Amino acid sequence: MSSEQSWKEALARRRSVETEALQAGGEARPAKQEVGRKLSARARIVTLLDAGSFTELNMLAEHQCRDFGMEKRKVPGDGVVTGHGSIGGRRVFIYAEDENVLGGSTGRTHGAKIQHVLRLARDTRVPVICLNASAGARIQEGMDNVYGITGMFHQNVLNSGVVPQIAAVMGTCSGGAAYSSALCDFLIQVENAPLFITGPAVAREITGEEVSTEDLGGAGLHGQFSGVAHLTARDDRECLDLVRRLLDFLPQNNRETPSRRDCRDAADRQTAELLEIVPIEGSKTYDMKEVVRVLVDEGDFFEIHPAFARNLVVGFARMGGAVMGIVANNPRHLDGFLDVDSSNKGARFIRICDAFNIPLLSLVDSPGFLPGLQQERGGIIRHGAKLLYAWSEAAVPKIAVVLRKMHGGAIPAMGVHEIGFDQVFAWPSAEMQIIAAGSAVKILYRRELENAGNPAALFDEKVREYQEGCASPYHAASRSVVDAVIEPGDTRRVIVSALRMLEGKRATPRAGRRHGNIPL
Repeated sequence: MSSEQSWKEALARRRSVETEALQAGGEARPAKQEVGRKLSARARIVTLLDAGSFTELNMLAEHQCRDFGMEKRKVPGDGVVTGHGSIGGRRVFIYAEDENVLGGSTGRTHGAKIQHVLRLARDTRVPVICLNASAGARIQEGMDNVYGITGMFHQNVLNSGVVPQIAAVMGTCSGGAAYSSALCDFLIQVENAPLFITGPAVAREITGEEVSTEDLGGAGLHGQFSGVAHLTARDDRECLDLVRRLLDFLPQNNRETPSRRDCRDAADRQTAELLEIVPIEGSKTYDMKEVVRVLVDEGDFFEIHPAFARNLVVGFARMGGAVMGIVANNPRHLDGFLDVDSSNKGARFIRICDAFNIPLLSLVDSPGFLPGLQQERGGIIRHGAKLLYAWSEAAVPKIAVVLRKMHGGAIPAMGVHEIGFDQVFAWPSAEMQIIAAGSAVKILYRRELENAGNPAALFDEKVREYQEGCASPYHAASRSVVDAVIEPGDTRRVIVSALRMLEGKRATPRAGRRHGNIPL
Protein backbone atom coordinates (compact mmCIF):
# COMPACT_ATOMS: atom_id res chain seq x y z
CA MET A 1 0.00 0.00 0.00
CA SER A 2 1.34 3.40 -0.97
CA SER A 3 2.08 6.10 1.53
CA GLU A 4 -0.58 8.28 -0.07
CA GLN A 5 -3.22 5.57 0.33
CA SER A 6 -2.19 5.01 3.95
CA TRP A 7 -2.58 8.70 4.69
CA LYS A 8 -6.03 8.73 3.10
CA GLU A 9 -7.16 5.84 5.28
CA ALA A 10 -5.67 7.36 8.43
CA LEU A 11 -7.36 10.70 7.79
CA ALA A 12 -10.65 9.06 6.86
CA ARG A 13 -10.65 7.11 10.10
CA ARG A 14 -9.86 10.23 12.10
CA ARG A 15 -12.76 12.11 10.45
CA SER A 16 -15.12 9.19 11.04
CA VAL A 17 -14.27 9.03 14.73
CA GLU A 18 -14.68 12.80 15.09
CA THR A 19 -18.05 12.70 13.31
CA GLU A 20 -19.25 10.03 15.72
CA ALA A 21 -18.11 12.13 18.68
CA LEU A 22 -19.84 15.23 17.33
CA GLN A 23 -23.09 13.29 17.03
CA ALA A 24 -22.83 12.37 20.72
CA GLY A 25 -25.93 10.30 21.48
CA GLY A 26 -27.00 10.00 17.84
CA GLU A 27 -28.16 12.46 15.20
CA ALA A 28 -31.90 12.02 15.73
CA ARG A 29 -32.03 12.61 19.47
CA PRO A 30 -30.28 16.00 19.56
CA ALA A 31 -32.45 17.11 16.62
CA LYS A 32 -35.64 16.22 18.54
CA GLN A 33 -34.27 17.92 21.60
CA GLU A 34 -34.00 21.28 19.85
CA VAL A 35 -37.79 21.49 19.50
CA GLY A 36 -39.30 23.99 21.92
CA ARG A 37 -36.02 25.85 22.46
CA LYS A 38 -34.47 22.92 24.35
CA LEU A 39 -30.97 22.63 22.96
CA SER A 40 -28.50 19.77 22.69
CA ALA A 41 -25.31 19.88 24.75
CA ARG A 42 -23.26 21.16 21.83
CA ALA A 43 -25.91 23.66 20.80
CA ARG A 44 -25.89 25.08 24.34
CA ILE A 45 -22.16 25.73 24.13
CA VAL A 46 -22.32 27.21 20.63
CA THR A 47 -25.26 29.45 21.60
CA LEU A 48 -23.50 30.78 24.69
CA LEU A 49 -19.98 31.35 23.36
CA ASP A 50 -18.74 33.90 20.84
CA ALA A 51 -19.09 32.56 17.30
CA GLY A 52 -16.25 30.25 16.31
CA SER A 53 -14.47 30.53 19.67
CA PHE A 54 -15.05 27.02 21.05
CA THR A 55 -12.15 24.58 21.24
CA GLU A 56 -13.09 21.11 22.46
CA LEU A 57 -10.92 19.06 24.82
CA ASN A 58 -10.87 15.27 25.26
CA MET A 59 -13.44 14.72 22.54
CA LEU A 60 -12.59 11.03 22.13
CA ALA A 61 -12.44 10.01 25.79
CA GLU A 62 -14.48 6.86 26.58
CA HIS A 63 -15.38 5.01 29.76
CA GLN A 64 -13.42 1.83 30.44
CA CYS A 65 -16.15 -0.06 32.31
CA ARG A 66 -16.79 -3.67 31.19
CA ASP A 67 -19.42 -4.66 33.73
CA PHE A 68 -23.17 -4.94 33.06
CA GLY A 69 -22.65 -4.89 29.29
CA MET A 70 -21.08 -1.44 29.39
CA GLU A 71 -18.38 -2.44 26.88
CA LYS A 72 -21.15 -2.27 24.25
CA ARG A 73 -22.31 1.19 25.34
CA LYS A 74 -19.29 3.34 24.64
CA VAL A 75 -19.72 6.78 23.10
CA PRO A 76 -16.82 9.14 22.31
CA GLY A 77 -16.84 11.97 24.85
CA ASP A 78 -18.64 9.82 27.46
CA GLY A 79 -21.65 12.10 27.78
CA VAL A 80 -19.98 15.46 28.40
CA VAL A 81 -18.59 18.08 26.02
CA THR A 82 -15.67 20.04 27.53
CA GLY A 83 -13.46 22.84 26.30
CA HIS A 84 -12.83 26.57 26.27
CA GLY A 85 -13.92 29.62 24.32
CA SER A 86 -14.93 33.21 24.90
CA ILE A 87 -17.98 35.23 25.96
CA GLY A 88 -17.89 38.86 24.95
CA GLY A 89 -14.21 38.44 24.19
CA ARG A 90 -13.44 37.06 27.67
CA ARG A 91 -11.88 33.61 27.95
CA VAL A 92 -13.94 30.95 29.78
CA PHE A 93 -13.80 27.21 30.33
CA ILE A 94 -17.02 25.33 29.83
CA TYR A 95 -18.62 21.91 29.90
CA ALA A 96 -22.06 20.67 28.90
CA GLU A 97 -23.42 17.30 29.96
CA ASP A 98 -25.36 15.29 27.39
CA GLU A 99 -28.45 13.67 28.90
CA ASN A 100 -28.77 11.57 25.72
CA VAL A 101 -25.69 9.53 26.67
CA LEU A 102 -26.38 7.23 29.62
CA GLY A 103 -28.61 9.93 31.09
CA GLY A 104 -25.61 12.25 31.39
CA SER A 105 -24.49 10.09 34.31
CA THR A 106 -21.05 10.68 35.78
CA GLY A 107 -18.51 7.88 35.71
CA ARG A 108 -14.76 7.97 36.08
CA THR A 109 -13.98 9.30 32.60
CA HIS A 110 -16.93 11.71 32.48
CA GLY A 111 -15.89 13.13 35.85
CA ALA A 112 -12.21 13.28 34.91
CA LYS A 113 -13.04 15.42 31.86
CA ILE A 114 -14.93 17.89 34.03
CA GLN A 115 -12.18 17.93 36.66
CA HIS A 116 -9.67 18.74 33.91
CA VAL A 117 -11.49 21.92 32.81
CA LEU A 118 -12.08 22.93 36.44
CA ARG A 119 -8.34 22.65 37.12
CA LEU A 120 -7.43 24.51 33.93
CA ALA A 121 -9.85 27.30 34.85
CA ARG A 122 -8.14 27.69 38.22
CA ASP A 123 -4.61 27.44 36.81
CA THR A 124 -5.30 30.03 34.10
CA ARG A 125 -7.59 32.10 36.36
CA VAL A 126 -10.62 32.38 34.12
CA PRO A 127 -14.32 31.68 34.89
CA VAL A 128 -15.88 28.28 34.35
CA ILE A 129 -19.41 27.66 33.08
CA CYS A 130 -21.02 24.34 34.08
CA LEU A 131 -24.03 23.33 31.96
CA ASN A 132 -25.42 20.43 33.97
CA ALA A 133 -27.86 17.71 32.97
CA SER A 134 -26.92 14.52 34.79
CA ALA A 135 -28.57 11.57 36.46
CA GLY A 136 -25.72 11.59 38.99
CA ALA A 137 -23.21 8.88 39.69
CA ARG A 138 -23.10 6.05 37.12
CA ILE A 139 -23.97 3.00 39.20
CA GLN A 140 -22.47 0.53 36.69
CA GLU A 141 -19.00 1.85 37.57
CA GLY A 142 -19.31 1.30 41.32
CA MET A 143 -16.49 2.80 43.36
CA ASP A 144 -14.81 4.23 40.29
CA ASN A 145 -17.25 7.08 40.94
CA VAL A 146 -14.90 8.16 43.73
CA TYR A 147 -12.49 9.21 40.99
CA GLY A 148 -15.26 10.79 38.96
CA ILE A 149 -17.99 12.65 40.75
CA THR A 150 -16.29 13.06 44.15
CA GLY A 151 -13.22 14.55 42.50
CA MET A 152 -15.49 17.15 40.89
CA PHE A 153 -16.59 18.36 44.33
CA HIS A 154 -12.96 18.79 45.35
CA GLN A 155 -12.16 20.84 42.26
CA ASN A 156 -15.27 23.01 42.77
CA VAL A 157 -14.13 23.80 46.30
CA LEU A 158 -10.55 24.56 45.25
CA ASN A 159 -11.93 26.97 42.65
CA SER A 160 -14.23 28.70 45.15
CA GLY A 161 -13.21 32.30 45.67
CA VAL A 162 -10.50 32.02 42.99
CA VAL A 163 -12.49 32.05 39.74
CA PRO A 164 -16.22 32.57 39.21
CA GLN A 165 -18.16 29.32 38.80
CA ILE A 166 -21.62 29.53 37.22
CA ALA A 167 -23.79 26.42 37.08
CA ALA A 168 -26.82 26.12 34.82
CA VAL A 169 -29.19 23.20 35.44
CA MET A 170 -30.57 22.53 31.96
CA GLY A 171 -31.81 18.96 32.28
CA THR A 172 -32.72 16.58 35.08
CA CYS A 173 -29.93 16.90 37.63
CA SER A 174 -29.78 14.54 40.60
CA GLY A 175 -27.45 13.06 43.18
CA GLY A 176 -23.85 14.18 43.04
CA ALA A 177 -24.52 16.41 40.04
CA ALA A 178 -26.87 18.46 42.23
CA TYR A 179 -24.13 18.97 44.80
CA SER A 180 -21.59 20.02 42.19
CA SER A 181 -24.06 22.65 40.96
CA ALA A 182 -24.65 23.88 44.51
CA LEU A 183 -20.89 24.23 45.10
CA CYS A 184 -20.71 26.87 42.36
CA ASP A 185 -21.05 30.59 43.07
CA PHE A 186 -24.32 30.89 41.18
CA LEU A 187 -26.94 28.34 40.09
CA ILE A 188 -29.46 29.03 37.33
CA GLN A 189 -32.26 26.49 36.87
CA VAL A 190 -34.38 26.03 33.76
CA GLU A 191 -38.06 25.22 34.17
CA ASN A 192 -38.77 21.53 33.48
CA ALA A 193 -35.19 20.69 34.51
CA PRO A 194 -35.70 19.21 38.00
CA LEU A 195 -32.92 19.35 40.57
CA PHE A 196 -32.90 17.00 43.56
CA ILE A 197 -30.75 14.58 45.50
CA THR A 198 -33.14 11.67 44.89
CA GLY A 199 -36.18 11.57 42.62
CA PRO A 200 -39.84 10.83 43.39
CA ALA A 201 -39.43 7.05 43.06
CA VAL A 202 -36.75 6.89 45.74
CA ALA A 203 -38.67 9.29 47.98
CA ARG A 204 -41.73 7.05 47.70
CA GLU A 205 -39.71 3.94 48.51
CA ILE A 206 -37.87 5.40 51.51
CA THR A 207 -40.40 7.78 53.08
CA GLY A 208 -43.70 6.74 51.53
CA GLU A 209 -44.19 10.26 50.15
CA GLU A 210 -46.12 10.68 46.92
CA VAL A 211 -44.64 13.77 45.30
CA SER A 212 -44.31 15.01 41.73
CA THR A 213 -41.00 15.75 40.06
CA GLU A 214 -41.86 19.45 39.92
CA ASP A 215 -42.85 19.66 43.60
CA LEU A 216 -39.71 17.80 44.65
CA GLY A 217 -37.15 19.66 42.58
CA GLY A 218 -38.70 22.15 40.18
CA ALA A 219 -37.47 25.65 39.46
CA GLY A 220 -40.42 27.07 41.40
CA LEU A 221 -39.39 25.19 44.53
CA HIS A 222 -35.70 26.11 44.35
CA GLY A 223 -36.21 29.68 43.16
CA GLN A 224 -38.81 30.65 45.76
CA PHE A 225 -38.63 28.31 48.76
CA SER A 226 -35.32 26.45 49.13
CA GLY A 227 -33.13 29.23 47.73
CA VAL A 228 -30.94 26.68 45.93
CA ALA A 229 -31.49 28.42 42.57
CA HIS A 230 -30.20 32.00 42.40
CA LEU A 231 -32.07 32.54 39.13
CA THR A 232 -34.63 30.61 37.08
CA ALA A 233 -35.28 30.61 33.33
CA ARG A 234 -38.19 29.61 31.14
CA ASP A 235 -36.02 27.77 28.63
CA ASP A 236 -32.44 27.07 27.55
CA ARG A 237 -31.97 30.26 25.58
CA GLU A 238 -33.13 32.51 28.40
CA CYS A 239 -30.86 30.58 30.77
CA LEU A 240 -27.83 31.18 28.56
CA ASP A 241 -28.72 34.87 28.30
CA LEU A 242 -28.71 35.01 32.11
CA VAL A 243 -25.29 33.34 32.24
CA ARG A 244 -23.93 35.94 29.83
CA ARG A 245 -25.48 38.84 31.77
CA LEU A 246 -24.26 37.55 35.12
CA LEU A 247 -20.72 37.09 33.87
CA ASP A 248 -20.70 40.74 32.76
CA PHE A 249 -20.72 41.85 36.42
CA LEU A 250 -17.92 39.50 37.51
CA PRO A 251 -14.13 39.73 37.10
CA GLN A 252 -12.02 36.98 35.54
CA ASN A 253 -10.64 35.98 38.94
CA ASN A 254 -10.04 37.10 42.51
CA ARG A 255 -6.98 39.17 41.56
CA GLU A 256 -8.92 41.41 39.21
CA THR A 257 -11.85 43.81 39.53
CA PRO A 258 -14.95 43.80 37.34
CA SER A 259 -14.65 45.83 34.16
CA ARG A 260 -15.59 49.50 34.42
CA ARG A 261 -17.83 51.04 31.79
CA ASP A 262 -17.97 54.55 30.46
CA CYS A 263 -20.80 56.07 32.44
CA ARG A 264 -23.45 57.83 30.37
CA ASP A 265 -25.45 58.53 33.53
CA ALA A 266 -24.16 61.60 35.40
CA ALA A 267 -22.51 60.69 38.69
CA ASP A 268 -24.01 63.77 40.34
CA ARG A 269 -27.51 63.20 38.98
CA GLN A 270 -30.12 64.36 41.47
CA THR A 271 -32.56 61.74 42.80
CA ALA A 272 -35.36 63.97 44.09
CA GLU A 273 -37.95 61.42 42.92
CA LEU A 274 -36.99 59.30 45.93
CA LEU A 275 -39.11 61.69 48.03
CA GLU A 276 -42.15 60.42 46.13
CA ILE A 277 -41.16 56.74 46.32
CA VAL A 278 -40.28 56.57 50.04
CA PRO A 279 -42.98 57.75 52.50
CA ILE A 280 -41.49 59.60 55.44
CA GLU A 281 -43.83 57.73 57.80
CA GLY A 282 -42.14 54.54 58.94
CA SER A 283 -45.48 52.68 59.05
CA LYS A 284 -46.08 53.08 55.31
CA THR A 285 -44.65 50.66 52.78
CA TYR A 286 -42.85 50.95 49.44
CA ASP A 287 -40.76 48.80 47.11
CA MET A 288 -37.02 49.19 47.75
CA LYS A 289 -36.30 47.95 44.22
CA GLU A 290 -37.73 51.22 42.89
CA VAL A 291 -35.18 53.08 45.03
CA VAL A 292 -32.35 50.93 43.68
CA ARG A 293 -33.32 51.57 40.07
CA VAL A 294 -33.35 55.33 40.66
CA LEU A 295 -29.86 55.25 42.19
CA VAL A 296 -27.94 52.99 39.79
CA ASP A 297 -26.60 53.74 36.34
CA GLU A 298 -29.42 53.92 33.80
CA GLY A 299 -31.75 52.02 36.17
CA ASP A 300 -30.02 48.74 35.30
CA PHE A 301 -30.28 46.39 38.29
CA PHE A 302 -29.58 42.65 37.98
CA GLU A 303 -31.33 41.05 40.94
CA ILE A 304 -30.12 37.76 42.41
CA HIS A 305 -32.57 35.45 44.23
CA PRO A 306 -35.53 37.64 43.16
CA ALA A 307 -38.23 35.24 44.40
CA PHE A 308 -36.49 33.96 47.55
CA ALA A 309 -36.53 35.85 50.89
CA ARG A 310 -38.02 38.94 49.24
CA ASN A 311 -37.69 41.00 52.43
CA LEU A 312 -34.02 41.41 51.45
CA VAL A 313 -33.01 42.52 47.96
CA VAL A 314 -29.56 41.61 46.62
CA GLY A 315 -28.04 42.04 43.19
CA PHE A 316 -25.55 43.76 40.91
CA ALA A 317 -25.55 47.20 39.32
CA ARG A 318 -23.12 49.90 38.22
CA MET A 319 -22.70 53.31 39.80
CA GLY A 320 -20.44 55.80 38.09
CA GLY A 321 -19.51 52.97 35.72
CA ALA A 322 -18.19 50.70 38.50
CA VAL A 323 -19.83 47.41 39.51
CA MET A 324 -21.43 47.32 42.98
CA GLY A 325 -23.17 44.62 44.96
CA ILE A 326 -26.36 45.89 46.58
CA VAL A 327 -27.93 44.55 49.79
CA ALA A 328 -31.19 46.26 50.74
CA ASN A 329 -34.13 45.71 53.09
CA ASN A 330 -37.50 45.73 51.35
CA PRO A 331 -40.37 47.05 53.53
CA ARG A 332 -42.87 45.71 50.98
CA HIS A 333 -42.23 42.20 52.34
CA LEU A 334 -42.31 41.34 56.05
CA ASP A 335 -41.97 45.11 56.74
CA GLY A 336 -38.27 44.73 55.96
CA PHE A 337 -37.61 42.45 58.95
CA LEU A 338 -34.58 40.18 58.69
CA ASP A 339 -35.25 36.46 59.12
CA VAL A 340 -33.54 33.08 58.65
CA ASP A 341 -33.77 32.99 54.86
CA SER A 342 -32.82 36.63 54.27
CA SER A 343 -29.82 36.26 56.59
CA ASN A 344 -28.51 33.33 54.55
CA LYS A 345 -29.27 35.09 51.29
CA GLY A 346 -27.47 38.25 52.34
CA ALA A 347 -24.45 36.54 53.88
CA ARG A 348 -23.81 34.39 50.81
CA PHE A 349 -24.07 37.36 48.45
CA ILE A 350 -21.76 39.51 50.59
CA ARG A 351 -19.09 36.80 50.64
CA ILE A 352 -19.25 36.35 46.85
CA CYS A 353 -18.80 40.10 46.35
CA ASP A 354 -15.90 40.15 48.79
CA ALA A 355 -14.23 37.19 47.06
CA PHE A 356 -14.30 38.96 43.70
CA ASN A 357 -13.46 42.54 44.71
CA ILE A 358 -16.94 43.98 44.27
CA PRO A 359 -17.77 46.95 46.56
CA LEU A 360 -20.95 46.70 48.60
CA LEU A 361 -23.82 49.14 49.17
CA SER A 362 -26.32 48.58 51.99
CA LEU A 363 -29.67 50.38 51.81
CA VAL A 364 -31.24 50.20 55.26
CA ASP A 365 -34.89 50.25 56.30
CA SER A 366 -35.49 47.47 58.81
CA PRO A 367 -37.05 47.06 62.27
CA GLY A 368 -34.45 44.37 63.03
CA PHE A 369 -34.68 40.57 63.22
CA LEU A 370 -38.13 39.00 63.06
CA PRO A 371 -39.26 37.78 66.51
CA GLY A 372 -41.28 34.66 67.23
CA LEU A 373 -41.25 30.94 67.90
CA GLN A 374 -40.88 29.91 64.25
CA GLN A 375 -37.75 32.01 63.80
CA GLU A 376 -36.15 30.87 67.04
CA ARG A 377 -36.83 27.23 66.23
CA GLY A 378 -35.39 27.83 62.78
CA GLY A 379 -32.14 29.05 64.30
CA ILE A 380 -32.37 32.79 63.73
CA ILE A 381 -29.48 33.31 66.15
CA ARG A 382 -26.99 31.21 64.18
CA HIS A 383 -28.34 32.25 60.79
CA GLY A 384 -28.45 35.94 61.70
CA ALA A 385 -24.87 35.61 62.94
CA LYS A 386 -23.85 34.67 59.38
CA LEU A 387 -24.83 38.15 58.25
CA LEU A 388 -22.72 39.74 61.00
CA TYR A 389 -19.81 37.46 60.10
CA ALA A 390 -20.04 38.21 56.39
CA TRP A 391 -20.01 41.99 56.85
CA SER A 392 -17.14 41.81 59.34
CA GLU A 393 -15.10 39.52 57.09
CA ALA A 394 -15.62 41.51 53.89
CA ALA A 395 -12.59 43.67 53.06
CA VAL A 396 -14.05 45.42 49.99
CA PRO A 397 -15.36 49.00 50.22
CA LYS A 398 -18.64 49.04 52.16
CA ILE A 399 -21.11 51.95 52.12
CA ALA A 400 -24.45 52.17 53.97
CA VAL A 401 -27.36 54.58 53.59
CA VAL A 402 -30.09 54.56 56.25
CA LEU A 403 -33.38 55.63 54.67
CA ARG A 404 -35.84 55.20 57.56
CA LYS A 405 -35.68 52.49 60.23
CA MET A 406 -32.49 51.00 61.62
CA HIS A 407 -33.57 49.26 64.80
CA GLY A 408 -32.08 46.59 67.04
CA GLY A 409 -30.22 43.82 65.24
CA ALA A 410 -30.43 45.71 61.95
CA ILE A 411 -27.80 48.12 63.28
CA PRO A 412 -24.89 45.65 63.06
CA ALA A 413 -26.58 43.45 60.45
CA MET A 414 -27.03 46.21 57.86
CA GLY A 415 -24.11 48.52 58.37
CA VAL A 416 -22.24 50.69 60.86
CA HIS A 417 -18.55 51.51 61.20
CA GLU A 418 -18.08 49.03 64.03
CA ILE A 419 -19.02 46.08 61.80
CA GLY A 420 -16.48 47.25 59.21
CA PHE A 421 -18.31 49.82 57.08
CA ASP A 422 -16.21 52.59 55.55
CA GLN A 423 -18.93 55.18 55.05
CA VAL A 424 -22.39 55.45 56.66
CA PHE A 425 -24.96 58.06 55.64
CA ALA A 426 -28.49 58.74 56.84
CA TRP A 427 -31.51 60.53 55.44
CA PRO A 428 -33.26 63.12 57.66
CA SER A 429 -36.10 60.58 58.00
CA ALA A 430 -33.82 57.96 59.58
CA GLU A 431 -34.64 56.60 63.03
CA MET A 432 -31.68 54.76 64.53
CA GLN A 433 -32.01 53.11 67.92
CA ILE A 434 -32.08 49.75 69.65
CA ILE A 435 -35.88 49.71 69.54
CA ALA A 436 -38.53 51.91 67.91
CA ALA A 437 -39.42 55.14 69.66
CA GLY A 438 -42.92 54.01 70.59
CA SER A 439 -41.69 50.79 72.17
CA ALA A 440 -38.96 52.65 74.06
CA VAL A 441 -41.42 55.18 75.50
CA LYS A 442 -43.72 52.40 76.73
CA ILE A 443 -40.81 50.92 78.66
CA LEU A 444 -39.16 54.11 79.89
CA TYR A 445 -42.36 55.93 80.88
CA ARG A 446 -44.59 53.04 81.93
CA ARG A 447 -45.52 54.47 85.33
CA GLU A 448 -46.01 58.03 84.04
CA LEU A 449 -48.32 56.75 81.32
CA GLU A 450 -50.33 54.68 83.81
CA ASN A 451 -50.88 57.72 86.06
CA ALA A 452 -51.37 60.35 83.35
CA GLY A 453 -54.71 62.11 82.96
CA ASN A 454 -54.29 61.98 79.19
CA PRO A 455 -51.96 59.02 78.49
CA ALA A 456 -52.34 59.30 74.71
CA ALA A 457 -51.16 62.92 74.64
CA LEU A 458 -48.28 62.14 77.01
CA PHE A 459 -47.30 59.15 74.87
CA ASP A 460 -47.19 61.27 71.69
CA GLU A 461 -45.14 63.94 73.46
CA LYS A 462 -42.58 61.48 74.78
CA VAL A 463 -42.31 59.71 71.42
CA ARG A 464 -41.47 63.04 69.76
CA GLU A 465 -38.93 63.80 72.46
CA TYR A 466 -37.32 60.39 72.10
CA GLN A 467 -37.22 60.59 68.32
CA GLU A 468 -35.60 64.01 68.34
CA GLY A 469 -33.26 63.36 71.23
CA CYS A 470 -32.13 59.71 71.01
CA ALA A 471 -33.28 58.25 67.70
CA SER A 472 -32.67 61.02 65.20
CA PRO A 473 -29.91 60.86 62.60
CA TYR A 474 -28.45 64.03 64.15
CA HIS A 475 -28.02 62.19 67.46
CA ALA A 476 -26.20 59.43 65.54
CA ALA A 477 -24.10 61.98 63.65
CA SER A 478 -23.09 63.73 66.86
CA ARG A 479 -21.56 60.44 68.00
CA SER A 480 -19.95 59.70 64.60
CA VAL A 481 -22.21 56.71 64.06
CA VAL A 482 -23.01 58.23 60.68
CA ASP A 483 -20.65 60.33 58.56
CA ALA A 484 -23.31 62.71 57.30
CA VAL A 485 -27.03 63.38 57.18
CA ILE A 486 -27.84 63.75 53.49
CA GLU A 487 -30.83 64.80 51.43
CA PRO A 488 -32.50 61.99 49.44
CA GLY A 489 -31.90 63.97 46.26
CA ASP A 490 -28.13 63.80 46.85
CA THR A 491 -27.99 60.06 47.51
CA ARG A 492 -26.55 58.94 44.17
CA ARG A 493 -23.92 61.69 44.16
CA VAL A 494 -22.83 60.87 47.71
CA ILE A 495 -22.57 57.13 47.03
CA VAL A 496 -20.54 57.56 43.83
CA SER A 497 -18.25 60.03 45.56
CA ALA A 498 -17.67 57.62 48.46
CA LEU A 499 -17.08 54.74 46.05
CA ARG A 500 -14.43 56.69 44.16
CA MET A 501 -12.77 57.72 47.40
CA LEU A 502 -12.55 54.06 48.46
CA GLU A 503 -11.16 52.71 45.17
CA GLY A 504 -7.68 52.40 46.65
CA LYS A 505 -8.80 50.37 49.66
CA ARG A 506 -6.78 47.20 50.17
CA ALA A 507 -7.56 44.24 52.38
CA THR A 508 -5.94 44.23 55.80
CA PRO A 509 -3.92 41.02 56.32
CA ARG A 510 -5.66 38.56 58.62
CA ALA A 511 -4.01 37.43 61.84
CA GLY A 512 -2.15 34.48 60.31
CA ARG A 513 -5.19 32.19 60.48
CA ARG A 514 -6.12 29.54 57.95
CA HIS A 515 -9.77 30.60 58.01
CA GLY A 516 -12.45 31.63 60.46
CA ASN A 517 -15.48 29.53 61.39
CA ILE A 518 -18.66 31.02 59.99
CA PRO A 519 -21.74 30.07 62.07
CA LEU A 520 -23.47 26.89 60.93
